[in-house]
Amino acid sequence: MRPGASSAALKYPEQHAGSATLARDTLATPKDIINEAKNGRMFVLVDDGSENGEGYLVIPAQMATPQAVNFMATHGRGLVCLAITKGRANQLALPMMATRDRPRGSADFAVSIEARVGVTTGISTADRARTIAVAIDAATTSSDIVTPGHIFPLVAENGGLLARAAAAEGAVDVARLAGLNPSGVICAIMDQKGAMAKHSDLFALARAHGLKVGTVRDLVVHRLGNDRSVGCEAEARLVSRHGGEWLVQAYVDKADDAEHLVLRKGAFLPDRPALVRIHPGSLLSDILGEDGSEAGTLQRAMDVIAEEGAGIIIIFRDTAPGSLAKLLSAPTQSTEIHKNHVVGAQILASLGIRRLTLLTGKPCPAIHMSLKRHGFDVVGEQQLADAV
Repeated sequence: MRPGASSAALKYPEQHAGSATLARDTLATPKDIINEAKNGRMFVLVDDGSENGEGYLVIPAQMATPQAVNFMATHGRGLVCLAITKGRANQLALPMMATRDRPRGSADFAVSIEARVGVTTGISTADRARTIAVAIDAATTSSDIVTPGHIFPLVAENGGLLARAAAAEGAVDVARLAGLNPSGVICAIMDQKGAMAKHSDLFALARAHGLKVGTVRDLVVHRLGNDRSVGCEAEARLVSRHGGEWLVQAYVDKADDAEHLVLRKGAFLPDRPALVRIHPGSLLSDILGEDGSEAGTLQRAMDVIAEEGAGIIIIFRDTAPGSLAKLLSAPTQSTEIHKNHVVGAQILASLGIRRLTLLTGKPCPAIHMSLKRHGFDVVGEQQLADAV
C-alpha cells in the first residue's frame, strides 16, 4: 500500500517556517481526512495550529501493514504508538505505564505490548504490524498479549476529541468516523537532526509522499458541530442579589455523567465578543466564603456581567468520587485547578458563541490556549477587580 496516496493535491507553502499559524489553504478538511482514513491512506495530523505544534503520521490501525509501519519508522522517526479506547485497554487488561506524578493533559501510555504468537524479536515492521492487528482484533483477549513489547499503546479519553484535544484522540475519532475499528497508529515526525519537525518540514514530507495534512483543532471543531457529548438537561430563572435575573442551565457531559452549571444573562450580538467566565466551582470559596485569592470571584463575575449587560459563567463541578474528601484534606489549595476545557468549548458552541473575552481572576493562559485550539476567537482577557 502506498502511504497516503491521495486523489487531490494540496497547496503547500514554499516557506512556512516562522509563521504563527497554518494557512487555511494548505490544509485538508476534516471530511477529507476522514475519507483518507476510510480508504486506508496515511495522513499527517498537526496537534495544534501554532508553529510549535507537533506533527504525526497517522493511519487507522486496521490498515497498518508492515509497509505502513516501515514508512512511519523511516520518515516519522518517532515512537510508533497504537491509539486505542479505554474500553479496549480494559479488555486487554493493560496497566498504565505511570499512575502518579503525571502532568494533567499528558498522554496516557499503557505498558508496551507484543503479540504472544506470530512474532520473532518483535521489533521488525512485520512483527509490529502483527502486534497491532492482534491488539485490535475483537477476538483477542489479554492472554494473547505479552508485556513488555515494541508497540506502545496510547489510551484515548472517553469521548475522544470532545474530552481531550490530542493526537491519540484524533486518531481514534477519525477511524471511528470513517466506520473503522476505533484505533489508530501514530508516529511523531522528527526532522533529520532529531528535533520535532517544524511546519515547513511537515509540509515538505506531505508533498513528497502525497499525504494530506489536517489539524486536531479542525477535527475538534468538526465534532463540536456534529457530535457533541454535552447537552442542556434543565433550566430555570434565578433572581440573585448579584446581577438580578439570570437563566440557569444544567449541562450534562454524557462521557462521564458529570453535571455543570451555566449562568446566562442578556443577548449576544454577532459583532461583539461575548464576556465569558470559566469558573472552577468550589464549595469552600463559593459557598462557605473561605478566605483566599479566589474568595468572591464568582460573585464578582456575576456583578461585572450584570454591569456589562450580557455574559456567561460556566461553573465546573468536580463530581469524581472522593473529590470532597480530597478538598477538605487540602483546604488551602487553589481552586484554579485544571478543568475539562473541551466541555466548556462544547457548551459555548451549543450557544452559538465563537468570539469571546475571558473574564478571569488572574491570567489563565491554559484556558486561553485551549479555547483557541478548539476554534474560538479569544480576543482578550478582562481581569476581575478586587473585592471591596
